[in-house]
Amino acid sequence: MIDRRSAILATLAAGLGAAAAADAQTAPPHGAGPTVPGLPEPSETIDLWPAGAPGMPATPPVEAVDERSKDAALTDRAVRGIVRPRMVVFRPAIPNGSAALVMPGGGYKWVVIDKEGYEIARWLAARGWTVFVLFYRLPGDGWAAGPDVALSDAQRAMRLIRHRARDYGIIPERVAAMGFSAGGHVCGDLATRFATTTYKPIDAADRLSARPDVAAPIYAVQSMTAPLAHAGSRELLIGAHATPELERAHSPASNVTKASPPCFLVHAEDDTTVPVDNSLEMRAALKAAGVAVETHLFTNGGHGFGLRRAMGKPAEAWPELFAAWARTQGLG
Repeated sequence: MIDRRSAILATLAAGLGAAAAADAQTAPPHGAGPTVPGLPEPSETIDLWPAGAPGMPATPPVEAVDERSKDAALTDRAVRGIVRPRMVVFRPAIPNGSAALVMPGGGYKWVVIDKEGYEIARWLAARGWTVFVLFYRLPGDGWAAGPDVALSDAQRAMRLIRHRARDYGIIPERVAAMGFSAGGHVCGDLATRFATTTYKPIDAADRLSARPDVAAPIYAVQSMTAPLAHAGSRELLIGAHATPELERAHSPASNVTKASPPCFLVHAEDDTTVPVDNSLEMRAALKAAGVAVETHLFTNGGHGFGLRRAMGKPAEAWPELFAAWARTQGLG
């Protein structure tokens, strides 16, 4: 016979085992190359979908990390074939109550790790923000959600951040979204289509709002209509022969409403990859809807400057400008 003490211990052990299994998360994308001395790699992650991402392709992609840097002292990694979308967490030493969901770019071909992910995450975390870098699924990999697949991950991520706000010292009404280039398109999509149903709810987190309290699309892909559209992002997202209706459905400026959050826009006027008119069109739509918008245009900067390629140029001021603006919106 099993006595009461043994039964209690067995129950506790089973519970701890279940909790450990639930806490097991997919590691951050890393790659085989060396890391930068003095910059510890993050280790904490949150898988978005406990039972696996919905709408798995018949032939699932295989995750791989490419190192693109030619400088041994500077990593420039990008991950492709994401099959387990997840957030990599950067906790501040002293939380200020605000959080940021960061969506790196990569032209919907891959998701950049360092330049538009970990670097801005470290910068924000040093200033008290709790930061979640999102590694979202890519629309060209054949997921059932098609062009909405990255938006599904962004919506789920925003809801999970709010659901776990107490665990991270976050105020649920102080969550920003920030995205770069194609990640800026995900950010703009989230800011304008946060309430669009793109997946079936799976738990209590999905009862929460996916609307960011502020959004910062940085040199963002926005329009899906030529000549403004970034051709590579457009083809991977909606296909080379998309109809005008499909183009409008996935152009954030066409979906702005008065419910869209205040936005912070940054672009360089000499950007030959994603024309500055993408941000100007977004600004005009926000203004027309009566949504607060702060816009910073820089003469020089090109595309993809992030933090590292803006150094020594006027564009290097953009993170401080964002932080100051965010404080006027009650964040930071």
